[in-house]
Amino acid sequence: MRTMKRLAAPIGALVVAGLCLAGSPAMAAQTARTAAPAAVTGAQQTYLVLYNGNSVSSSSLAAVTALGGTVVNTFPQIGVAVVSSNRADFGSALKGKDKNVAGAAATARLGVQVHDDAVGTTADAAPQAAAADLTGLQWDMDQIKAPQAHAINPGSANVVVGDIDTGLDWSHPNLAPNVDFSRSVSCVGGVPNQDRAAWMDDNGHGTHTAGTIAAASTGSGIVGVAPGVKLAGIKAGNADGYFFPEAVVCSFMWAATHGIQVTNNSYFADPWLYNCKNDPDQRAIWEAERRAIKFAQNNGVVVVSAEGNESDDLAHPTMDSTSPDTDPAPVPREITNACAVVPVEVPGVIGVTANGYNMVKSYYSSYGVGVADVVAPGGDRRFQIPPSTGNGRVLSTWPIDLMDETCAVPGPAAGYCWAQGTSMASPHAAGVAALIASTGVTNANKIASMLQQQADPIACPTDMSNFVSFPSTQSGAPQVCQGGIGNNGFNGAGQVNALTAVGG
Repeated sequence: MRTMKRLAAPIGALVVAGLCLAGSPAMAAQTARTAAPAAVTGAQQTYLVLYNGNSVSSSSLAAVTALGGTVVNTFPQIGVAVVSSNRADFGSALKGKDKNVAGAAATARLGVQVHDDAVGTTADAAPQAAAADLTGLQWDMDQIKAPQAHAINPGSANVVVGDIDTGLDWSHPNLAPNVDFSRSVSCVGGVPNQDRAAWMDDNGHGTHTAGTIAAASTGSGIVGVAPGVKLAGIKAGNADGYFFPEAVVCSFMWAATHGIQVTNNSYFADPWLYNCKNDPDQRAIWEAERRAIKFAQNNGVVVVSAEGNESDDLAHPTMDSTSPDTDPAPVPREITNACAVVPVEVPGVIGVTANGYNMVKSYYSSYGVGVADVVAPGGDRRFQIPPSTGNGRVLSTWPIDLMDETCAVPGPAAGYCWAQGTSMASPHAAGVAALIASTGVTNANKIASMLQQQADPIACPTDMSNFVSFPSTQSGAPQVCQGGIGNNGFNGAGQVNALTAVGG
C-alpha cells in the first residue's frame, strides 16, 4: 500500500480521505485544490507490462516502484515485465508516467484455460484392461503409424519436448524414464521455479498430453509418439486448468533459453476466446505472448498448438459468444479477423485440428484455411468408435492421485485415462515434430515445414451429415470445409505421419 507522510494535526483539524485539512476554511479549500489525490487501493493484482521496443530500462522499473508497484520478473529480451500492485489505477498511472509503456494489463481476468471434453465417463469408457500392456487400446498411435516408426527411430534423448501445460506427474512409470528434471519448471506466477513439487501436475491435463508425446516403452501401460525423447514439464496452469499470461510468457522464454526444441500447447487464451487488438488489455496480452513465442521460434523452438473445440471457423470468425468466461454472464460480441485465438493464431505456430478413428475431423474441432496446418487423432466419442476400445477417446497417462470414476482404465501402480479434444491432437503432432528433430534436423522452420510436407493428405468429407448438429458454438454457423486435398480447413496439409518422419 502506498504510504503517506504523517502530518501533525492541530486540535480540531478535520481528516478527510487521508488529507489533513487544518486552519481556516479558506486554507482547507486551498489545500484540497493543490494536493495530489491519494491513490485508490484495492486487491493486489499482477500486471503484464509491455514496453515499446525489446528492452526494459532501469528508469522504467523505477517508474513502477515510484507508483508503489513491485517488480516480480522481467523479460528484457522482449520488452516485458511482470509487476504487482494494489493500486486500482496502476495500469493507467504507469502508462501516464512512463512514455515507454505500450500497455499494462491486469492478468487476473485474463487467464488461459484448457477447454476439452476432457475425460470419459463410466458409461462410455472401455472395459478394464486384463493385461498391464495397454498399447492395444491406442488406436491413435496405429493411425499415425507410430509403432512402425519406433522400429526405425523411437526418438533421440538429445531432443527435448517442453509440454507447456498443467505440469506432469514425474513419478508416473511411463513418464519417469523420460523426464528431464534439469529443464522442467513451474512458471506459475511468472517466475521460474524448478522445485519438483512446484511443477507436479495437480490437474491431470498435462500428464495426459505428456504421455501422448513421449510415454516410455516399459512393457506396461502405453507408449507415446516419441518414446525415446526427453520431456520437460513446463507448468503454466494451476489445478483448475487456468493459465495466466505471465505464466505463458515465462514458459516460452524458458523454452527459448533452455535448449528445448519443441513445445506443445494444448490451451488457448481466456477469458477472451478471441483477443481483439482494438482493446488495450487484449492487445497488450496478445503482443506480449506474440513476442515470447517469436523469441522462442528464433531460438530454435517449434511451437505446436491445439486449434480449439468450438466447431468454429477461425479463418472467418464473426462472433465471440463465450467471452469473458470469468464473468457470470458472457456478452456476445461481433468480431472480425482483427481478433485472434492465442497461441494458435500467432504467426509461425503450427495449428492442429482433431480427427477420430475414421480419419474424419472430430465434430467439436475448430478449423480454418490457413489456420489449420495439420490434423491428428484427438478422438470422437460420438461418430468414430474403434472396435477395440468401445469409445472414441484417446488413452494416455494420468496422475494416480487424481483418478476417479471417470478414469476407468487404471493400470498397475499407475493411472490412465480416456480424453478427447484438440488438446489430445496437438501432442501427437508435437511428438512427430520431435521424431523429425531426432533425425538430425535442427532448424525450427525446417521441422515445421517437414511436419506438413510429410503429412498424409486428406480431402474434405463428402458426407457432412455428422456436422449438421454441431454448428459453431460461437456464431451458430454451420461447419464448412473449404479447400482441396492437402490444403483445406479441416485437415490442413493432412494427418501427421510418424513413420514418414523417421524416413520410413
